Amino acid sequence: MKAYVFPGQGAQFPGMGKDLYESNEEAKALFEKANEILGFRISDIMFEGTDEELKQTKVTQPAIFLHSVILAKTSTDFNPDMVAGHSLGEFSALVANGVLAFVDGLKLVYQRALAMQEACEINPSGMAAILGLEDAKVEEICASIEGETVVAANYNCPGQLVISGSNKGIELACEAMKAAGAKRALPLPVGGAFHSPLMEPAREKLEKAIAATTFHEPSCPVYQNVSTTAVTDVQEIKNNLIAQLTAPVKWTQSVQHMVADGAVEFVECGPGKVLQGLVKKIHKEAEVRSV
Repeated sequence: MKAYVFPGQGAQFPGMGKDLYESNEEAKALFEKANEILGFRISDIMFEGTDEELKQTKVTQPAIFLHSVILAKTSTDFNPDMVAGHSLGEFSALVANGVLAFVDGLKLVYQRALAMQEACEINPSGMAAILGLEDAKVEEICASIEGETVVAANYNCPGQLVISGSNKGIELACEAMKAAGAKRALPLPVGGAFHSPLMEPAREKLEKAIAATTFHEPSCPVYQNVSTTAVTDVQEIKNNLIAQLTAPVKWTQSVQHMVADGAVEFVECGPGKVLQGLVKKIHKEAEVRSV
């Protein structure tokens, strides 16, 4: 069985999608439609912008979504048995399996990005990657930091867990992780504490936007970050999508469940190859490739 997986924030690079725009008329039309909906030429930033311009959450999220979804829509052999996305990538996955229309997906992603950027400005915060510690140990240390918010946020693969929280909480946790034997404790270049309780203001805004959006029956199951198992019920998909902003991304567990349900080939649909590397670390026997 074939699983299509969609990357999240951090996969962007200058020039992303330019080849698609120049070589495919359908892709070009979709990019232009996106420029019209967003009210600015995101395609120009994607094709010609700098790393710094692409790093802004309000640009990064719709840019990765567009690259991923347009790749899927213009692929000649797009035939998933199941889909999943890492954080933001879950929205790309839901367009790919027919739950969301392209325009609705883009509008939700942009609203999500703006809401997350606002939440970051309200609560100065960040994230850090912890390498070489057991998940349970990372969780234990996060829980031991008093007076600050710091939680396990991204279960990327065995031995790689990203934590999220207040700036002081991240600093204290990183010191404790190193003392406990972590190989690395690296603060990440992100604008805020994604997938933590500090994203509550953004979750409330996204909940209203999702409630006002039409969701359709999926063409195949989606393995969502919150539940990690196959989901086809539309209301459950909505609930998980709303909860995702303040809940951890359980990528390791999602891939394990896809493998248990028969996935042997994982096809990454979007910029970069980050998810292929994570999948191989979670399940060595998996076949991985890009669209």
